[in-house]
Amino acid sequence: MAEMRSQQRLGIALVVAAAVAWSTAPFFTRLLPYDSWTILFWRGLFAGGMIVAIMLMLQGRAGLRDLTRMSKSGWLVASLSASAMIAFIPSLQLTSVSNVAIIIATGPFVTAALAWVWLREVPHLRTMIASVVALCGVAVIVGSARLGSDILGVALACFMTLAIAAMTVLLRQHKNTSMVAAAALSNILGSIVSIPFARDIAGVTGADILILAMFGCFQVSLGLTLFFLGSRLLPSGQAALISTLETPLMPFWIWVGFGEVPTLRVLLGGALVMGAVLADIIGDIRTQRKSN
Repeated sequence: MAEMRSQQRLGIALVVAAAVAWSTAPFFTRLLPYDSWTILFWRGLFAGGMIVAIMLMLQGRAGLRDLTRMSKSGWLVASLSASAMIAFIPSLQLTSVSNVAIIIATGPFVTAALAWVWLREVPHLRTMIASVVALCGVAVIVGSARLGSDILGVALACFMTLAIAAMTVLLRQHKNTSMVAAAALSNILGSIVSIPFARDIAGVTGADILILAMFGCFQVSLGLTLFFLGSRLLPSGQAALISTLETPLMPFWIWVGFGEVPTLRVLLGGALVMGAVLADIIGDIRTQRKSN
């Protein structure tokens, strides 16, 4: 029992750290004057290479075996992760950021529903209430999202949310499978798919290569690896809820890097999301203490 509680707290810490890493995406994107597919190609290349390097450093040849002898579940997780990354780019191009943000914020509910059907994992009422509050917080941040005629962008955002939810449930189901290799493979697949659409792969400058390397190594490889490891230790709905911390943290990095002061709406919505996640985590800790 004590070991299970320790693993759950570790899972919370890992997913929180993943959300922090993921939230830096707008910061890096602002620094790069290239089309989305070019950024996706180089970012995935560096992220995949970084994860493979870490695997070799920690596991030696065993790490390469994990990559070359990927299980069916590993391939499925990698494909879902890559599909979500690929769908994210055109969804932002075909519909508003507000629409995409609101749809992504439904992730905890989609994940909880899949976990209930797939794993018979009944979501905790506290987590579901916190998810509703977090969704309201995201709605406040992005303003009044309207679904217009840009149905394809909305469909891609829905597909991305479903892919991430399915990936999260799979990570929970296959706890004993090495999923770090799947994280590397997902980035490599994303880079390969982006090649036909990228317009400026060869035109990237040396200074921007360094930024892309930091983008891939920190925001993608670190964030994805931490999420993969943490999701295996938490109920699927809770992992998805904690990952919504990414949304209110994004304006923070823009403020730090570019001096853009967040609006009152962003601060209020961010407080709702942060409060919901913290309330769920504190409630979980109290429940564990009462069970002692």
